[in-house]
Amino acid sequence: MKEVVIKPSKNRKTHLLKTQKTKPMKINWGTSIVLVFIGFISFVMYFVVKMNMHDKYQHDLVTKEYYKKELNFQQEMNAEKNARALKHKVAIQKLPQGILVTFPEDKDYVTISGTIYMYRPSDQQLDFQIPIALEHHKFLIPDEYIVEGRWDITVDWTYQNTPYLLKESIIY
Repeated sequence: MKEVVIKPSKNRKTHLLKTQKTKPMKINWGTSIVLVFIGFISFVMYFVVKMNMHDKYQHDLVTKEYYKKELNFQQEMNAEKNARALKHKVAIQKLPQGILVTFPEDKDYVTISGTIYMYRPSDQQLDFQIPIALEHHKFLIPDEYIVEGRWDITVDWTYQNTPYLLKESIIY
């Protein structure tokens, strides 16, 4: 039998490193909890930054002139009270052709004036208003202007210098 001689390497440190077995790194439970918290906070912060920076997720006030509108609140309450006191009230109906607003038949439709505000809570770009110009007691808002979803309708009208106001929500 032939004898094999192993010569030690010149560099003792490399020789020791090659011969030692490496153990896998162990993470204790405290480090795991800290890593989970850091991951969760990073995840939440990513979405907060994304929602604030992206134009798609705008978060404006309900109306641009919120404080100015608040000053007219008492007038709105009086107009709503006038509308509730009517014998024949304004009715809003959803039809396949659009939204039908029916005014009281005991009023002369020629002298009725005002505005219909269509407010879309989920998208400010879809809001619009239509002046009331009646040819009879019914006013149709065409389907082409209305996207499916929730709409807040405000009918602000005047008859013989008396203001009336109706606010209603509808799912179209």
